[in-house]
Amino acid sequence: MKHTALITGASNGIGLELAKIHAKQGGDLVLVARSADKLAQLAEELRSQYGVSVTVIAQDLAASQAAHAVFAETERLGIQVDILMNNAGFGGHGRFFERELAKEQQMIQLNITALTELTHLYLQGMVARRSGKILNVSSTASFMPGPLQAVYYASKAYVTSFSQAVAEEVREFGVTVTALCPGAVATGFVAAGDLQDVDAWKNAKSAQSVAEYGYRAMEKGELVAFNEGKLKLALEWVIPLLPRKTVLKMSRMAMEKSK
Repeated sequence: MKHTALITGASNGIGLELAKIHAKQGGDLVLVARSADKLAQLAEELRSQYGVSVTVIAQDLAASQAAHAVFAETERLGIQVDILMNNAGFGGHGRFFERELAKEQQMIQLNITALTELTHLYLQGMVARRSGKILNVSSTASFMPGPLQAVYYASKAYVTSFSQAVAEEVREFGVTVTALCPGAVATGFVAAGDLQDVDAWKNAKSAQSVAEYGYRAMEKGELVAFNEGKLKLALEWVIPLLPRKTVLKMSRMAMEKSK
């Protein structure tokens, strides 16, 4: 039986690459993103190249109740989701008090609320079947506070913590939850988050390489997956030993724009 994977934010970046990887392995897909046109084009390419079934659901997960609408549609179509990849998310650069509150609220809705809702909705079926995998795309940003990206960093801290806790809860049922924590990735995230000229993105990894690493980690049921060994060492063994004010200064410097 082909495993069906539902991928959010599937129209570009890491989500698009995850869709290609899964289709290449012969897996069916449910693709979710805002752009119906982009999804339709990608779906046709994957059907033609790999002979898999691809369902498209155009939804803006930053809108209230969108996650429930996605779940309702897969239920209506009789699609069993065996793998859930929560990839959709966005950031935003600037001092919190100067940014639009509405933008920050949308970020929380997408990065935290929609991810939580989708996980809850699809996890119940996985637990009942005693089989399933979830990949939540988090970030190395989840391991420290982020001046100039305060809400984004905080939202990813939630994703990493939430993923690990749920992973422990469902381990006995044969279900795994993996938090993928990449560093800077060269995607549309940079332009959308006004992160051009930020030093941290000068050596960004490709979306393809990050997706491949994350997909393998999910297959193996890893708990937290870092695609960069040096970042893993720094975040797990060096930064926790530093004074908090030092960490904050380092974090802010990484997010400063080049003059």
